[in-house]
Amino acid sequence: MTRLRLDAALYDPAPPSTGQRGRPRKKGARQPTLAARLTDPATSWQDTTVRWYGGTTRSVRRASATAVWYHSGLPPVRIRWVLMCDPAGKFEPQALLSTNPETTPKQMVEWFVMRWQLEVTFEEARAHLGIETQRQWSDLAILRTTPVLLELFSLVTLFAHQLLQGEKLPVRQAAWYTKTLPTFSDTLALVRQQLWPVSISWMSPEEPDMVKIPKALFTRLTDALAYAA
Repeated sequence: MTRLRLDAALYDPAPPSTGQRGRPRKKGARQPTLAARLTDPATSWQDTTVRWYGGTTRSVRRASATAVWYHSGLPPVRIRWVLMCDPAGKFEPQALLSTNPETTPKQMVEWFVMRWQLEVTFEEARAHLGIETQRQWSDLAILRTTPVLLELFSLVTLFAHQLLQGEKLPVRQAAWYTKTLPTFSDTLALVRQQLWPVSISWMSPEEPDMVKIPKALFTRLTDALAYAA
């Protein structure tokens, strides 16, 4: 699923082989561009109500068909294209393609709308959580790392919500850095402070408060480490 240029070169499927000598054709006749279809009276339009951004619904006018996308040096690809416009004229006409020709036009529009939620999630994760683009060499490692980071963020958020029980999250500030609202580092520190002192092994001593350093020093060290990056 992706956008499609309105001037993209689309073709009919290649005709059946006639047994003549030479390389078989990879594409048929060229189809009109989608930009031309916008003004073509013969274009068959349908009004469809689809799920839209923000959990709303919207009526869009769309036309759809199948075609062959071909670029020199690459194998031909069968696609389904959807050309859609807004009857109220609030957004410019745009086109989508799917490499699965069996996909329905309504599914294509709604799947494309769902992509926006994913894009916003990644953008805000980079802006507010410091998640960077993964740089591992292995494709499997890249596919694992980002979901794990997002899952850990969700777990920390849920733990903090349970710990606070409606109370305000403490905000830690420095003389050179003031903030009015808590950040994720404050949330992470709160969860760390609750988890680290707890014995998680069944072989741990029965008195978890007994440490080899003074309790006050242990608390100060825990607090300092909880805010470390």
